[in-house]
Amino acid sequence: MSEARVLALITQSLEDDKAEDLVVIELEGKSSMADQMVIASGRSSRQVGAMAQHLHDKLKDAGFGNAPMEGMSRGDWVLVDGGDVVVHLFRPEVRLFYNLEKMWGGELVDQAEDDPAKALA
Repeated sequence: MSEARVLALITQSLEDDKAEDLVVIELEGKSSMADQMVIASGRSSRQVGAMAQHLHDKLKDAGFGNAPMEGMSRGDWVLVDGGDVVVHLFRPEVRLFYNLEKMWGGELVDQAEDDPAKALA
């Protein structure tokens, strides 16, 4: 399965599940772990878990195999290993705390500036 096809499947799955603030960060030349990182938010632990499970199922159905996942038990931050594309799904306040976009040189997400209540939810 091509990297572009995996990325398209991932972004479509997340958009279908109403993921918020979806960001794709190019990692080529920055890391050997993956070529892209996808970061998105869900409004609740339940939505984050559902997005991760749907994504896992779609990757498997597309012939990718059994994509490893971490963090499903809590649903605050779930990592789905799509091989060349690594996916991080967060609740908004957890995403703001870890701010992976800043660490990896993507667009900085600062939801607290827009609505301080979001950072405390």
